[in-house]
Amino acid sequence: MMHELKSHPERCALVGITWREKKWIIDDHLAELSELAKTAGAEVVRTFIQERSSPDSAFFIGKGKVSEIQEFIADNAIDVLIFDDELSPAQHKNLEELCQIKVIDRSGLILDIFAAHARTKEARTQVELAQLKYLLPRLTRQWSHLSRQLGGIGTKGPGETQLETDRRLVRTRISSLQNTLGSIHKQKHIQRKKAGNYIRIALVGYTNVGKSTLLNALTDSDALVVDQLFATLDTTVRRLNIFNGFTVLLSDTVGFIRKLPHELIASFRTTLAQTIESDLLIHVVDISDQHFGEKIEIVNDILSDLDIGDIPIVLAMNKVDRIKNVQRLQEIKQRYKEACFISAKKKIRLDSLKQTLIARFDSLFTTIDIDLNYTVEHEITSQILNFAEIYDRKYNEQKVHIKFRYHNKYHKKIAQILNKI
Repeated sequence: MMHELKSHPERCALVGITWREKKWIIDDHLAELSELAKTAGAEVVRTFIQERSSPDSAFFIGKGKVSEIQEFIADNAIDVLIFDDELSPAQHKNLEELCQIKVIDRSGLILDIFAAHARTKEARTQVELAQLKYLLPRLTRQWSHLSRQLGGIGTKGPGETQLETDRRLVRTRISSLQNTLGSIHKQKHIQRKKAGNYIRIALVGYTNVGKSTLLNALTDSDALVVDQLFATLDTTVRRLNIFNGFTVLLSDTVGFIRKLPHELIASFRTTLAQTIESDLLIHVVDISDQHFGEKIEIVNDILSDLDIGDIPIVLAMNKVDRIKNVQRLQEIKQRYKEACFISAKKKIRLDSLKQTLIARFDSLFTTIDIDLNYTVEHEITSQILNFAEIYDRKYNEQKVHIKFRYHNKYHKKIAQILNKI
């Protein structure tokens, strides 16, 4: 997305409709849209809501509401109109022609925020790929600048219109980005294999629920913590010592959000690989949020879309220090009996969370003690390290005592190695 740089924040108006959901849900969605707009650097001037039985095929909202918004735009120097739902290419084109300002929807706004926050080559590649897939059906002769990236000579076929050429250039760029992501994915996979057989835990959750704060609190690290949606897009991995040298790899991934563009989920699969390949997930929830229950469901739905619904989950109900109503807290605890109630910021009950993790590990992993002769120690331990973590080794005059832990999925592999002793 190419935007003209401005010396002042863009003034925007938000638009939503109520047609399938209750008005309080729409109000909550638009409040979140306002936070997204502010994260993108915009100044929210006003919010418009229209009640309809269904979206208008030409303008999403009714023609009368469009006229009302047109007048407001003219009187208040509005730069951009932001819709809470995804617009069709035709709706987007019609609204821009009538309003004569930039029009974007929630998906476009989220993609814009991701683009602003992408730091590494991987994140930038993923975001650009998602943007191009999203914008391909919305092309209106605005992408000829891509010819400079892809080489101007020979890029225009005989008889092609500029729009057809632009579409071809975008498809070529998409293919190039997909190849780049494929290479990055292979490199990441090799890196994860080299990291050994540590137990892997991933923090997941809605955006801005305190995942990075929890990562820092558990591992004494300094991952970026900002009270802002999508403050970081790249996966952060830290070692976490649970107890007595029992070390796991804890990763913090990008936060989820309602109406997350499908293009982003597809493009960010390499980043989300840390989640997909985890042995355990910690689902962090901000229980000070009035609608945290709905957001739990949103996260669960996205996890299901990623085909990782079978990974065990520990529910970490965060920001317990913000709940001043004791009765409400007890009601939440009664509803989520298996959850851990913590405060990452205040470091409240983090030991209890660790104990819960240990209890979950007992069902996932097997611990074995063996004695090896010195003649076979190196051969056997080098094979074991391909599938397990050796966390204790003691020597005496005759033998070496080794204690190691392996994931149950490697049971046959370990059995084959031990049968050689």
